[in-house]
Amino acid sequence: MQKLDKLAIHGGTPVRHTMNAGMLRGAMVVGPEETERVAQVMRAQSMSRYYGPDNQGAVSTFEDRLGAGLGMPYTLGVSSGTAALVVALKALGIGYGDKVIVPANTFTATPGAVICCNAVPVYCDMDETLNMDPEDLERVMDDEVKAIIVVHINGHPCDMDRISAFAAKYNLPIIEDVAQAFGASYKGQQAGTFGTINAFSFQMQKIITAGEGGAVATRDFNLFERSVRYHDQGSFRDKDRYVTPGSGLTAGEAVIGQNYRMTEMAGAIMLEQWEKRDLIISSMRRNHRKIKQALKAELPGIQFRKTVDEDGDIGCILALLHDSAERAKQFVEAMTAENFFTYFMYGAKPIYMMPFLLNKKTLEKNDFPFDYPFKKPVEYREGMCPNAERILPRMTLMPVSPIMTDKEADEVIEAVVKVYRGLELV
Repeated sequence: MQKLDKLAIHGGTPVRHTMNAGMLRGAMVVGPEETERVAQVMRAQSMSRYYGPDNQGAVSTFEDRLGAGLGMPYTLGVSSGTAALVVALKALGIGYGDKVIVPANTFTATPGAVICCNAVPVYCDMDETLNMDPEDLERVMDDEVKAIIVVHINGHPCDMDRISAFAAKYNLPIIEDVAQAFGASYKGQQAGTFGTINAFSFQMQKIITAGEGGAVATRDFNLFERSVRYHDQGSFRDKDRYVTPGSGLTAGEAVIGQNYRMTEMAGAIMLEQWEKRDLIISSMRRNHRKIKQALKAELPGIQFRKTVDEDGDIGCILALLHDSAERAKQFVEAMTAENFFTYFMYGAKPIYMMPFLLNKKTLEKNDFPFDYPFKKPVEYREGMCPNAERILPRMTLMPVSPIMTDKEADEVIEAVVKVYRGLELV
């Protein structure tokens, strides 16, 4: 590579003249197909999956396609990824007096869903994959823990062999939170198929998106029925779709539930996004690998996020590990000046450091459910997950867009090399 110019942060010319795209993936390929599908629903005046004069069946069709693609017999469209987590936890019967293991590095929705189900999260440390560290699971385990939520962060799978072995040892159900990693795999098996019950998100920033939306998937009909009933005010309106002569299945009774139904508009969008999933993922993987290989060649000392399955990573994020938090901060500032969106995950802090989680603040009386008299009290404090607190301030992230061109990928390579050399980061 030829000699590079002065850094933009020092008054040089930036590699790009305008800031690159942010964290959008499926949203970047929305086109007339999604518009026409939604228009069909609107023309039919049937926006609810269960009501309307000419229902188009968009949600149920999407559920069938998602289930077939995952190899999961029971899938349910819901209103959001957070709703998917809540529904999954409720299906498992998680509630007051229970603890649920969650990773220290995740979005607010993961521990938030646990708390909204009247249980409390306990935090497992992370490692340099940015995912849950299987080595730390024993530390947070006790007989009040009733489930574990596994989050595949930024498109990379967790070490499911070791996590599954831990869960089996203690007979814990696993909820896979696949919000950030639709299409990822571990040793050839798709993320979202390892868990007892699994949660997907189709929010605006996700790999495939309806703006808002989610799904639950499981192999257990009983958990599926409980999910359906909880998400639809206790009803199981599609019972005849599953409980048929010869199926061997029987349906239970109505229960009190909530309204977490996916709309037909969201279902319509997801049908078109589903058709684009391979294009989205293959593009990100191709560009991610190109960039990573080129940076390894140009900067032999560069450190990337650790991987447990390189082939299973969908390549939606280029994650670089720096020698110190200060060097990481310098890198972000310099890359931003070169017009590349570069950032720290969740403010470079583990999720439990969010004040409302650290201080156990809820809108309930006595900060319920934290008022439960656990045999082993639940305490949150700075320093309880040292790996997360040490790694996150040193890890910088750059999104890899599904519409990134070869020229744009080359610009990423040029900018990273320019900044690393200009700041003498290697």
